[in-house]
Amino acid sequence: MAIPRTRPGAYPAVLSNGFRPFFLLGALFGGAAILFWLPLYYGKLETFSVFLPVDWHVHELLFGYLAAVITGFLLTAIPNWTGRLPLQGLPLLALVLLWCAGRVVVFCSSQTGWLLAALVDCGFLLAVVVAAATEIVAGRNWRNLKVLLPVTALLAANIMFHIEAHSQGVTNISRRLGLAATVVLVMVIGGRIIPSFTRNWLARERPGRLPVPFSRFDGITILSSAFGLVAWTFFPTNPGTGTILIAAALLNAIRLGRWAGDRSLRDPLVLILHLSFAFVPIGLFVSGLAVLLPGQVPAAAGIHAFGVGALACMTLAVMSRATLGHTGRELRADTGTCLMFAAVLFAAILRIAAAFEPAAVSLLHMAAALWVIACFGYVVLFGRMLVRPRLQARRPANSV
Repeated sequence: MAIPRTRPGAYPAVLSNGFRPFFLLGALFGGAAILFWLPLYYGKLETFSVFLPVDWHVHELLFGYLAAVITGFLLTAIPNWTGRLPLQGLPLLALVLLWCAGRVVVFCSSQTGWLLAALVDCGFLLAVVVAAATEIVAGRNWRNLKVLLPVTALLAANIMFHIEAHSQGVTNISRRLGLAATVVLVMVIGGRIIPSFTRNWLARERPGRLPVPFSRFDGITILSSAFGLVAWTFFPTNPGTGTILIAAALLNAIRLGRWAGDRSLRDPLVLILHLSFAFVPIGLFVSGLAVLLPGQVPAAAGIHAFGVGALACMTLAVMSRATLGHTGRELRADTGTCLMFAAVLFAAILRIAAAFEPAAVSLLHMAAALWVIACFGYVVLFGRMLVRPRLQARRPANSV
């Protein structure tokens, strides 16, 4: 179903739909946060945050960058699901400003106080959950309420993050919970859009074997993976957790193989979705091994397989496709877009490798540079589309 028409108004095009400001600001912030992170890591710079440097890094990628992209996706997808008009104009601007305020107060929380920073920062995700739930309920689109479960878990993780950092000085459980919630969201949303977009492209370009429709197997895979990630969140050293994670990795690998990704090599916009999802079973497998083989397999490898692999690659893939489709452009990846995809894929691979070889700092530096190139590359390639009115030549299709 194509996205409903927007209301005519005096506001700029960037406020006509949620994906526009949040994708743009998310990409800008994602690149800037990593540019700032390495000098912060080496002690050359410092924040005014109550968070330790590593906690600020984790928090701002999970609850800053990812929260912005998730919000942009939801505010764009929900009108498609419900047939209602999207959030736009002043209400959208208020949400954007609340996200921006969260970034400021987290950075300056030693000056503002941890509680005010927590209230402002967590208030953003609370507003997103309330706005999304209101629209889904108003549109009587009950089946999509389940999409808000991992988003609500992300909100809970953010609340816990602030409390844990204040009471214990470091965060452990909350960062794993936030990562687990976003990975489950990728499994839910990815399991919907990847086979759908693949099927549409194959039916048009390469008739033959198509992705297997959603079945009980998919539901079992998501539930078992969520169970394993919850166990990993609260019992990260229990051998049973490692076993469940490895079993979930196998199920997700089988699930991905059922989506006919091997037949989509000629369309980078489809292929990147499959490659991004591949980091889900990789992350589960490596995280399981890290539990079962402590000291031999670093936990950071699994964490970055999730974070830089599944999440960063998938977000940039979805952002690119949604931007093209919802600004009235052809769903085609040009050379610059393909290079952006390559940059974020290699950033993920090198960051995982850097976890296994911490002494090889060049791997860390190259991964960071490629991440920055990918995020800023999105801004360069798609930024003008986001701030200009939608082209009227075609209707958006198969974008979100």
